[in-house]
Amino acid sequence: MVTTLAYVGLGGNLALPARQIGVALHRLAGWPGVAALRASQLYRTAPWGRDDQPPFVNAVAEVHYVGEPEALLRALLAIEREAGRSRGAERWGPRLLDLDLLLFGQRRIALHGLTVPHPHIAQRAFVLVPLAELAPEALIPGVGKVSACLDAIDASQVAELDCLH
Repeated sequence: MVTTLAYVGLGGNLALPARQIGVALHRLAGWPGVAALRASQLYRTAPWGRDDQPPFVNAVAEVHYVGEPEALLRALLAIEREAGRSRGAERWGPRLLDLDLLLFGQRRIALHGLTVPHPHIAQRAFVLVPLAELAPEALIPGVGKVSACLDAIDASQVAELDCLH
């Protein structure tokens, strides 16, 4: 079976989010079909969509995956559930853990519950900054290079997380 290079966004702003992301990365690294995983550093980011919540911690994982994107999405949702997340009706609100399939090779996917590339990838600094750390020259299908997308937005609300403080 073919290995696909995929990128997963990780974030959260409740219950020690840096720890939640670390546990999720460990869990994802051991998931069936994951041949290799590399993660960006952690970033503290301003809330997106709603300002009345704590700042987020975000990262991106580069995953060498053997399988279909729907199976990887099921893995991400299972890891969220294991962390205690229940996906509700509240959009852009506080969350324990959020895992998003950002890119799956150069595929464009439009299925119920799965759109790749992620629909807002080019507008979200909290995704583009850690993605550019891992793959600045990666192409976002139908959009362009990660680095060009990052250059086109304001990333001033994204800062490296100092895990010692």
